[in-house]
Amino acid sequence: MEEKNITGEKDLFGFASFDKYESEHIAAPQYSYWKSVWRTFIKNKFTVAVAILMIVLVLFALIQPMFSGYDPLYAPNVTDESMRFVKPCKEHIFGTDNVGNEVFDVVWAGARNSIIISFVCTFINMIIGITIGAIWGFSKKMDKWMIEVYNIVSNVPFLLLAMILSYVLGAGMGTLIFVMCITDWIFVAYFIRTQVMIIRDREYNLASKCLGTSTWTMIKNNILPYLISVIMTYVARMIPSLISYEVFLSYMGLGLGVTKASLGRMISIYTSYMNGYPHLFWIPVIVLALLSVSLYIVGQKLADAADPRTHM
Repeated sequence: MEEKNITGEKDLFGFASFDKYESEHIAAPQYSYWKSVWRTFIKNKFTVAVAILMIVLVLFALIQPMFSGYDPLYAPNVTDESMRFVKPCKEHIFGTDNVGNEVFDVVWAGARNSIIISFVCTFINMIIGITIGAIWGFSKKMDKWMIEVYNIVSNVPFLLLAMILSYVLGAGMGTLIFVMCITDWIFVAYFIRTQVMIIRDREYNLASKCLGTSTWTMIKNNILPYLISVIMTYVARMIPSLISYEVFLSYMGLGLGVTKASLGRMISIYTSYMNGYPHLFWIPVIVLALLSVSLYIVGQKLADAADPRTHM
């Protein structure tokens, strides 16, 4: 019996061979950053519902004006009294306005321009702001005079600057984009500069600097990837705020002018018909609110999902 036990134990144990490739194998599950971002984002059903609403609104606003044939300079039913101030019905979903235009077409044409302007301005501001802000956070020489520029620009009233530039350059989409980008980028740059200064002196960056890594390589590889969630949070605030800026400037008569449809111009014109035809005022306001709120919520939830600390 003792011999059988010894033989059985010998069969259970043996010498392990050494494999240099197997020794490098990591037992942890494979991790994909963007897959984790997506999984975290879709966990919340409310966020998914708001994201679907946002996509539908944006796509409809971009596509519908292509087929509506609406022209802000042409009112086809201005002389036909029966087509003016028609209340919402099956034939006229949002009704008609004071000159007989379909409010449905006017609203989506205005929403399209607001979305295009806000996205273009956000892209320009973020590209310029992130690039300058990242370098600003590292360069002490640049910091001295950029702080002075920031202090001057931040104390100039935006509305006053917008009014002056609109009168000098004339109303239009190009002017509005220029007005909304001429100062906003420096606020993005200052924000990024502050974030870079928080991260730049951490141990791994000091080690990279001692090893001779260039400043731009450190910014690109060691710093900006850690700021993705912070940048997305800033973008989530910027897009709705730029839509509000465009609406406000158009409401004040400083926006797109009469050549382009605008939610702000609609609200400005339709305010005088609040007593008899309140739907003319409330429809563009509700569309504006849905656009702004959905863009903000989706942006904030995407920023939260982009934070690696939420990938549990």
